Amino acid sequence: MAVPVPSGVAEAAHQPISSETTEKLRALEARLAQSSKLMVAYSGGVDSAFLAATAHRVLGDRMLAVLADSASLARRDMQQAQDFASTHGIPLKVIRTEELDKPEYQKNDANRCFHCKTELFTGMEALGAKLGFQQIAYGMNADDTRDYRPGQRAAQQHEVLAPLADAGMTKTDVRVLARAAGYTLWDRPAAPCLSSRVEYGREVTREVLEQVERAEEAVRALGFREFRVRHHGNLARVEIARTEMAKVLDVAILDAITAALPRVGYQYVTLDASGFRSGSLNAVLPAEVLLRRGA
Repeated sequence: MAVPVPSGVAEAAHQPISSETTEKLRALEARLAQSSKLMVAYSGGVDSAFLAATAHRVLGDRMLAVLADSASLARRDMQQAQDFASTHGIPLKVIRTEELDKPEYQKNDANRCFHCKTELFTGMEALGAKLGFQQIAYGMNADDTRDYRPGQRAAQQHEVLAPLADAGMTKTDVRVLARAAGYTLWDRPAAPCLSSRVEYGREVTREVLEQVERAEEAVRALGFREFRVRHHGNLARVEIARTEMAKVLDVAILDAITAALPRVGYQYVTLDASGFRSGSLNAVLPAEVLLRRGA
């Protein structure tokens, strides 16, 4: 059986660099070149990694990637982020963020991402004041402007730059350019923070995040690549990408998942027949909230 790929990756895998994408890259480079010293909010995902690598190529030591060591960042993702920066010689600083200690974050309402990004950008501003970096950028792409992402409001309040979006780069553009640059993470599935797995209104704690992380490691160990384990208290709702659904319908694999997740603390395990959907927990949010997008 062929190895499944994350949604949107198949297009990038076969798409050559078009003149339009090349123009977007030049626009990105021009925007970055205008910065005297720039910090990049870096998570190790394809967007922030491509932005950090491009900023380093344009600015050299006048850029710094900043990685937040947070309880909501899976240890696997943190290690991959550090490895990419090391491999490509990108200057990296790890800072500790404490959003999980704040009641407004713990209560896990629709503004959770706003409080997370506020904590990150506040920490980066303090670091920038010490090191002489005047500007901050993050990896929002043009597609992200069409989704509900309250973290964008925090970026606006802190005057954080969005060079990828400003250059008109879509997710596919980023993946195509990352593939052409030889970055092995070009086809990496999106990996939002662990808190995004917890249903709205359920308190986010370190114990819950550790449980989700262990559950997803167990599913990943069975060979799955694009999936989520959604946390609904004592119930784990497993979303598997449709391209991998045939594998999960094998009784032996179902039995393995059913056995593994109770070992990390879940009483019930359910397979979502709709498959993996990015941001599926947003479906419960009122329409007036979703219509705000990043505003």
